Amino acid sequence: MPLVQMQPRPATAGPVHSTAADAMDVTGPQVWHDMTVEVALSVSAAAGTGHLVLRDEDGQYVGLVTRARLVAVRDSRGYTDRVRLSDITDGSGHFAGHDGAPGVLALAG
Repeated sequence: MPLVQMQPRPATAGPVHSTAADAMDVTGPQVWHDMTVEVALSVSAAAGTGHLVLRDEDGQYVGLVTRARLVAVRDSRGYTDRVRLSDITDGSGHFAGHDGAPGVLALAG
């Protein structure tokens, strides 16, 4: 199972959407939601991007996470190197940002 999936899409290709979340125009490096925060930070830095697109084990879009959010998680008191992206949800199992915006991960708690 690849950790990062980066495949350009032809400009002529039409979108294929299966959910409302998939309908959002998301581009950028794609990673699995069970990746650790530390590895995600490395991928984000190597890709030179401010966010990562998250996919579940079935390859379905589950959200975005920003580099700033990953840094905030890493710098938090409860952080360990075993914290995974799927561990930093809004507490309801959904991915939501600190401002309540859907699709951006927040700290659980």
